[in-house]
Amino acid sequence: MRTLRALCRIPHWTATLTWKATAFLAVMCCGLAALLGVLVHVSVTDQTVGEARGRALDRLAEVTAAYEEGDRLPPGAGVDLPGLPAALRELATDGRRGTMVGGQDEHPTMWAAGPAGRGRALAVQFDYAQGAHAIDALDRAIVWSSALAIGATLLVGAFAVTRVTRRLHATARVARRISAGDLDARVNDPRTVHDPRTAYDTRTVHDSRGGVDPRTQRPTRPQDEVAAVAGALDTMAASLQGKLLSEQRFTADVAHELRTPLTGLHAAAELLPPGRPTELVRDRVATLRTLTEDLLEISRLDAGRERLELDSEPLAPLAGRVVWASGTETEVHVVRDTRVETDRRRLERVLGNLVANAHKHGRAPVTLTVDGPVVTVRDHGDGYPDYLLEHGPQRFRTEGGSKGHGLGLTIALGQAEVLGALLVFTNAPDGGALATLTLPQDAQDAQDERNERDERYERSSRNERDGENGGTDRDGGNGRDGDTGP
Repeated sequence: MRTLRALCRIPHWTATLTWKATAFLAVMCCGLAALLGVLVHVSVTDQTVGEARGRALDRLAEVTAAYEEGDRLPPGAGVDLPGLPAALRELATDGRRGTMVGGQDEHPTMWAAGPAGRGRALAVQFDYAQGAHAIDALDRAIVWSSALAIGATLLVGAFAVTRVTRRLHATARVARRISAGDLDARVNDPRTVHDPRTAYDTRTVHDSRGGVDPRTQRPTRPQDEVAAVAGALDTMAASLQGKLLSEQRFTADVAHELRTPLTGLHAAAELLPPGRPTELVRDRVATLRTLTEDLLEISRLDAGRERLELDSEPLAPLAGRVVWASGTETEVHVVRDTRVETDRRRLERVLGNLVANAHKHGRAPVTLTVDGPVVTVRDHGDGYPDYLLEHGPQRFRTEGGSKGHGLGLTIALGQAEVLGALLVFTNAPDGGALATLTLPQDAQDAQDERNERDERYERSSRNERDGENGGTDRDGGNGRDGDTGP
């Protein structure tokens, strides 16, 4: 039953617009060709048969006159001719005239018959093969011309539909790039490219940067529906990019402007007399300074102007320094150390934020594990919220009444992208949040690991072979163990 269901399953490619449009064109062309073919066949057949019937009736009239005068009947005429169709014979004996196309020795024959008196039928016949062959030739011409027309229509239709679907696929690819964060991606459909001369048109609106707003320009070519979608996507991307850039500039400007008064506030807080109120003020000032520095770091990451200072670093000691600097009780497990080509400061920032987030929002024990180029940080709390697992960290968004501003993981993810590393947030099966950082490995160290892995595999295979040989020797009594006696 499963095999039958698999055979009856419609292929996925039949869901494409090209297939649907081609199938629709094929059905419509076949239907139209069949309709036109039937109409032409019926019309030509009626005309050909009508002309043959007219000739047969004229000849029957001549034969009837000769029969009544007692003259000799010409060939193909006579009374009760053999092969005369029974229906036509019955019509003639009833005193009426008629014609019919029948077969005489497997050849098309036109018959005409009329009454000859005393229940007999006077009939004439002549060869109708030429007319039948003409109709057959017409039918073949209709079939071949219809097939050629359908094939040409399908080719032209498939070409036209493919051009449309190609543009739709290009638009979809750009949309996916935009959704992945590439806000510079544009479709740039030729039908949406605008004439630069419209920049001086009175109906053209200029944006705040002095450029021409694409939403008010006139296209140089007539637009179809696909071009309208592409233009709308480009406009949406430009608008979204502009809003994000404005927000990034605002965040950077605010954070930058806050640095000077915060520096003065920090200096003033240091001059306060010792006491509990002073500690509270200093703590809040430190928190505000940290938030400001985080905002500045995010603005630099958003701007994409970060530069790496790469160096080859052993990963396990670096992870240990991060845990020691955090001042937290974090367990460090080293399964396999390795060297990575990375920016030490940025990597320490990523690991430090992950460890701090685990202690702040999770529960102990918190474990940092180094396994080659993969570093995992796990706590035993409630795990990451659903929105973070689905969409990733979002600044200034936290779950419920949890403390923080959602900037730590955002910075960690941004710095990981700068490092060319992959940072994935998941929840452990038995509970707790799990952050996995996969770093690009040092080329020489990676080669050494591959060589070591190959050597371990060869040693394991050799030990297995030796074990098999040793077992045979002991069973057979002819091995070295068997040779050694007391």
